[in-house]
Amino acid sequence: MRLTDTHSHLYAPEFDADREEALARAADAGVERVLLPAIDSESHERLFGLCRSHPERCVPMMGLHPTSVNDNPHWREELALVERYLETPPAGIRFCAVGEIGLDLYWSRDFRAEQLEAFRRQIDLSLEYGLPIAVHTRDAWPETVELMREYKGRGVRGVFHAFSDTADTYRELKEYGDFVFGIGGVVTFKKSKLAEAVREMQLRDIVLETDCPYLTPAPHRGERNESAYVRYVCEKVAELKGLTPGETAEATTANAERIFGK
Repeated sequence: MRLTDTHSHLYAPEFDADREEALARAADAGVERVLLPAIDSESHERLFGLCRSHPERCVPMMGLHPTSVNDNPHWREELALVERYLETPPAGIRFCAVGEIGLDLYWSRDFRAEQLEAFRRQIDLSLEYGLPIAVHTRDAWPETVELMREYKGRGVRGVFHAFSDTADTYRELKEYGDFVFGIGGVVTFKKSKLAEAVREMQLRDIVLETDCPYLTPAPHRGERNESAYVRYVCEKVAELKGLTPGETAEATTANAERIFGK
């Protein structure tokens, strides 16, 4: 089984005690590649260090997370740093996407305008540098759909990470670019409504993710998440689509390679 975890924070401090072991467990589970989104400058060196240590398996993105815009007087400096890195990547680093970027209105709606500005600028950067985007959306699906509508026909492509909305939202977003949808641990939760949307999605539009150390799938819910657990997501998606886990793994990995490259 050949799996790709398209959204992992394996460089986070939660893995300081067993990062190499977590990578080994992922390999044992069939995870060939782990895609690692950036958050902000506080974690860049951790991200780069991991990717330099495992260049064939750990693939970085570059972007400014929407919550790093909130109440941050220096967010435009952070955004300028993202642009400099995309123009001239650090030694030994090759970015696969601009991410994670987007809108997060869960904590506060006070910084909506700033988040929208940062989101638009980073989509523009993705077009300038020919990269896909990895979009974070929390309590902001209507705003995200409205913004993406502006980019219809402009060649935007990427992933809506941790997709959690309806099949109608999925279908509308598909009209605005070459997008896939990141399905993670939430789909395994008993009361999750995401399963209904996944049943209606085309398989070619699905990629798998963990968002580790967060959003741990059943049967490990409540524990720290890790990339090896993407296999549980794969098994659930396979069940929902009437496929084998192997078929689902191959198809979703091919989808990830289509968007992010090999």
